[in-house]
Amino acid sequence: MVIVMKPGAPQEVIEKIEKKMISLGCEVHPVQGASYCVLGLIGDTNKINQGQIEANEYVEKVLRVQHPFKLASRVFHPENTIVEVDGVKIGDGSVTIMAGPCSVESEEQLMTTAFAVQREGAHILRGGAFKPRTSPYSFQGMGEEGLKILRKAKEATGMPIVTEVMCQDTFDIVEEYADILQIGARNMQNFPLLKRAGRSQRPILLKRGLSATIEELLMSAEYIMSEGNHNVILCERGVRTFETYTRNTFDVSAVPVIKELSHLPIVTDPSHATGKWSMVDPLAKASVAAGADGLVIEVHHQPEVALCDGAQSLKPEKFAKLMRGIEKLVEIR
Repeated sequence: MVIVMKPGAPQEVIEKIEKKMISLGCEVHPVQGASYCVLGLIGDTNKINQGQIEANEYVEKVLRVQHPFKLASRVFHPENTIVEVDGVKIGDGSVTIMAGPCSVESEEQLMTTAFAVQREGAHILRGGAFKPRTSPYSFQGMGEEGLKILRKAKEATGMPIVTEVMCQDTFDIVEEYADILQIGARNMQNFPLLKRAGRSQRPILLKRGLSATIEELLMSAEYIMSEGNHNVILCERGVRTFETYTRNTFDVSAVPVIKELSHLPIVTDPSHATGKWSMVDPLAKASVAAGADGLVIEVHHQPEVALCDGAQSLKPEKFAKLMRGIEKLVEIR
């Protein structure tokens, strides 16, 4: 249930209603905007007399939230959430670019790529230290050594870093090094991991699962937010369908749908969406046109020798071309 207060409602009235709802067994999440206040109620709201609340002269309206996700719902939080990391804002109307290699392979490889993407306007450096791979024989990442290299790259470029956390066992160490913690598609419904992320002080980049619905993605975000961490960034990265030409089928419609349903920022990952570097540019542009708050782009200075996902990685010169096209789209959207 959501109680929308009228503009200018006295603080003492708001607090009185809040205390009353708590006494009825509800958890209250107040959202204060520039000219409004919304009280989001979670719990058994059947005990609440809606008519009595609406009789208050300072109450605009009372709504019952139909969606199973509450904290992630735009009804609960009408204004867009802006996640800020080291001065970089995601969700403020701009397009935030997270770029870098799929995995950290060496200090020379990461530094070369980091400086290349920074030169072209990237805001956040991405790179995997722990890599979930389909095959147990594939490169699994450098682990803590990769995290140390990422930190060096941050110190050299000034860009905050985003990297994946795979399990609770390594959560603390990844949290120590990273500025944004990524929860990958395979872990979108790893509920113990989501709860641990909810207790973190770091923003979470939550990727849509391989066959997950949008509601399931938002419910996974709800797990994180219910533990106290509301700095969640959603990521569309393609879903599995019967199509085999591309690795996944990119669902660009997820961007406006999530914008309608949720206040959380939504970025897309066109690299993982198809697994083909030639399709990254058009899908990135489609994402921006659809209203995405950011892009996650894989870039490698030598993709032909990459240990992970070289086929979907852009060379720096291709990334530069993509960035120029994105700039033009941002100006007109």
